[in-house]
Amino acid sequence: MQAYRFALDPTPRQVGALLRHVGAARVAFSWGQAVVKANLGQREAERSYGVSEGELTLALSWSMYSLRKAWNQAKGEVAPWWAKCSKEAYAAGLDRLATSLKNFSDSTSGKRKGPRVGFPRFKSKRRSAPSVRFTTGTIRLEGRTYVVLPVLGRIKTHESTRKLARRLEAGTARIMSATVRCEAGRWFVSFTVEVEREARTPARPDAVIGVDLGVKTLAVFSDGRPAAQNPQHYKTARQKLRRLSRTVSRRQGPDRRTGRRPSNRWRRADAQRNKVHHQVTALRRDKIHKLTTGLAREYGTVVVEDLNVAGMVKNRRLARAVADAGFGEIRRQLAYRTVWNGGHLEVADRWFPSSKTCSSCGTVKTKLPLRVRTYVCETCGLVLDRDENAALNLAALVKRHVAGSGPETRNGRGADRKTPPRCRWHRNVYLARDLIPVRQGLSSSNGRITEIR
Repeated sequence: MQAYRFALDPTPRQVGALLRHVGAARVAFSWGQAVVKANLGQREAERSYGVSEGELTLALSWSMYSLRKAWNQAKGEVAPWWAKCSKEAYAAGLDRLATSLKNFSDSTSGKRKGPRVGFPRFKSKRRSAPSVRFTTGTIRLEGRTYVVLPVLGRIKTHESTRKLARRLEAGTARIMSATVRCEAGRWFVSFTVEVEREARTPARPDAVIGVDLGVKTLAVFSDGRPAAQNPQHYKTARQKLRRLSRTVSRRQGPDRRTGRRPSNRWRRADAQRNKVHHQVTALRRDKIHKLTTGLAREYGTVVVEDLNVAGMVKNRRLARAVADAGFGEIRRQLAYRTVWNGGHLEVADRWFPSSKTCSSCGTVKTKLPLRVRTYVCETCGLVLDRDENAALNLAALVKRHVAGSGPETRNGRGADRKTPPRCRWHRNVYLARDLIPVRQGLSSSNGRITEIR
């Protein structure tokens, strides 16, 4: 499955039709959310009155089929104008609701990992992203500059659709769905396509490259090729964004408490600010696409670290720089681009000390502060850039694994923890891995084990 995304140039009348479909999806979602919430509240109230479980109001199913069936029965009263939009618009809203309810249920029961997911909220016109999805009906390309969607008809594209059109003409692709979305005042259509991809081979299938990601330098490579510099697009645009944000704050904006609507001047100023944010996102995406495409097409094996990006952005000193670099997007693109090009992506364990390990002799430093940018080994005398040393260690790790020496670590998770585990029976006592402590003859005067067998 692959997505093809194109910018649209709709006419004012078509923009109105698109907004109507987006609103229809939002209405269906909010209606379903209100019905489910009312059903849950009714059952909870009946329980508080002492009603037995067998006599409670029947629970409403959260499946897409049940929600759509209930919508078809009530749409005449809820939305008398429902015939003006495609049925896919209402189905898209109900499908999102069913997915949100399932995520909430799985998170509550413990089936879903990660942060807890709350109950779906009411879809607000101001807060929700305007988008609608089409899965059935007339969905096709017309020529190289037009797309055809159900009810909406033929819409002109801002760019050529030849990349997808060639595959459709050759019979190697089939459109499964289309999603229309508005971003920063521009409309885009994304086609989800089932593609028959031919087998590819990287230019250097046996080559292994380690990629160390960083803030100061975006990517440093182990084979000596020039490092990819971090353009810092958001940092460059901060001054312009500060000026535009100041202009927005001086205009009469919306107020939810009093119901005040924003002025036209506020809308124009906010649109200019959003345009800059969109440009920053597009520039960052373009940089990452070019970087990952070059690596996937040339090298057979690409090695990166399993960075805890979610934890890194919690640091108030590094959050802005880490978010501007896009570490998570780089790894996501490498994951599927290496598969497309016949390569392989290796992800080193999160605890692998790539920066603390000497790439020459293998000595591991106890500590290496982030401010130290040059690695100096006291054992063999190696002096090397910190990031280049980490990239070499990443490449060497996979080379040992590919060579057939078995798991590169003893714990089988990609790397050994260099920080020993905490002891259970003595405070501030640490034991080295694979060593057994002896309770007899231990001295606790200095809080450390003095005898280890």
